[in-house]
Amino acid sequence: MTNTNPNVQELEAMNALREVVDPEIGLDVVALGLIRELTIEQDKAHLKMILTTPFCPYGPQMLEMARLKVQEVTGVPTTVEFSPEPWDPSMIEEGAAQDWGLFY
Repeated sequence: MTNTNPNVQELEAMNALREVVDPEIGLDVVALGLIRELTIEQDKAHLKMILTTPFCPYGPQMLEMARLKVQEVTGVPTTVEFSPEPWDPSMIEEGAAQDWGLFY
């Protein structure tokens, strides 16, 4: 059964998105700061994501995996928008950068 509270669903969706890992870096899309926006409505969800590089060879798979994770949690059709916003290591979640050998 899907929870209908958008705030709870957003938390659940963000937790599910932690299962989507960039295979080249080894960190999940949330820790990397690739999730730029998540909107959950009663009948649809929308996710805006960036990639560490626009030419990431795993980009299409990561975008689709993220879409599926949100859709599993929400139970509603989910769209993913690739944003051209450039990524930089300062977007990494606090504490996760040390796992990658960076200190911000």
